[in-house]
Amino acid sequence: MNEFVERLIGLHWAEPKPAYDVVIVGGGGHGLATAYYLATRHGINNVCVLERAYIGGGNSGRNTTVIRANYGIPEAVRFYQHSVDLYQGLEEETERSVMHRAKGLLWLAHSEMGVRAERARAEVNTAFGAKTEFVSAQEVKEICPQIDLSGGGEWPVMGGSHYRAGATARHDRVVWAYAEGAMRCGVHVHQRTAVTGLLKDGDRVIGVKTDKGPIAASLVLSAVGGQVTTLASMAGLRLPIRSHPLQAFVTNHYGLEFDPIVASADLLFYASQTARGEMLMGAEIDRQPSYSYRSGHPFIQSCALRAMTLLPFLRNLKILRQWTGVCDMSPDYSPIMGFTGVDGFAITTGWGTWGFKGIPAGGEQMALLIASGEVPELIAPFALDRFARDRTLADRGSAGTH
Repeated sequence: MNEFVERLIGLHWAEPKPAYDVVIVGGGGHGLATAYYLATRHGINNVCVLERAYIGGGNSGRNTTVIRANYGIPEAVRFYQHSVDLYQGLEEETERSVMHRAKGLLWLAHSEMGVRAERARAEVNTAFGAKTEFVSAQEVKEICPQIDLSGGGEWPVMGGSHYRAGATARHDRVVWAYAEGAMRCGVHVHQRTAVTGLLKDGDRVIGVKTDKGPIAASLVLSAVGGQVTTLASMAGLRLPIRSHPLQAFVTNHYGLEFDPIVASADLLFYASQTARGEMLMGAEIDRQPSYSYRSGHPFIQSCALRAMTLLPFLRNLKILRQWTGVCDMSPDYSPIMGFTGVDGFAITTGWGTWGFKGIPAGGEQMALLIASGEVPELIAPFALDRFARDRTLADRGSAGTH
């Protein structure tokens, strides 16, 4: 236990029942948020969440904690702005500190084409609810004095877009807040319980097989990361998903004076400062698809070089920790949410490099879908059948998707 662990947190574990109304596979942010909103918004608490390891031990605990909505297409902007809004009220709603802090996000431009792209981003974002403004190079310097506007003589900063609502939150605290809130309402969360198969009646999914015995359910929701294609195949469903590792690292402490989140689409890196003063950095996904959680020096060398080009003070810091998550990438880089066409089986997947950002909205909307049986307007564009209907949502609106 350390100063970042909530002393009053109360997680209560129960023995598995033979049947539930809803079984959610995956004890990360999206699975737990869906369970929480099912219980708190709709009074559906005969729900269990199954996690093969420990809650938040997968991608929810291996991300870079950035919360934003400044994406490239209207559907994504609306969805993620709703998630930003829910994050802003999460501490009050759950009565738990998730260390949410609004910082603002700078997306830098290094060329005339980049300037046009960021001007367009600001217009699209603002038009669909995520107020963003284009800022000049001098304004960038005022927002983040540590930036070298010359970009080491190779990547000059010519301006950028500034999304003021950009924020960060502590990832494990978000998971605990949703888990505790769901448990208070009677939801069961079972750790160290691996799903080994699905129970079926003909083509309909009627439950799950686990290493601790079968569990029946009226609906099974897949909220797993990494292994989602394996679980979907058990339902006879082939998903357009490829899994890629995504690495990140933090440095030793730096004076608490680096305020914004800084990102560059050209240099493909992003940086922010944690509550303890560590500089946290990430970049693009590993190109080779894999389920591996291994990290390595080539990523550190590449990402650190790009980061130091714009933030020279980083040269004086040391790398403390490095980690890797596994991102489920869809062909258009947008998430997939909703019913699947397989009776009794729903999914929330394809979150790529922005799963943490979408936890509140994803959980809320999936809970509404399950409770009502109707597809909510906010997530309707992200249905699985969009690929068959040729209605893809191409949005490489982050450094990580390149």
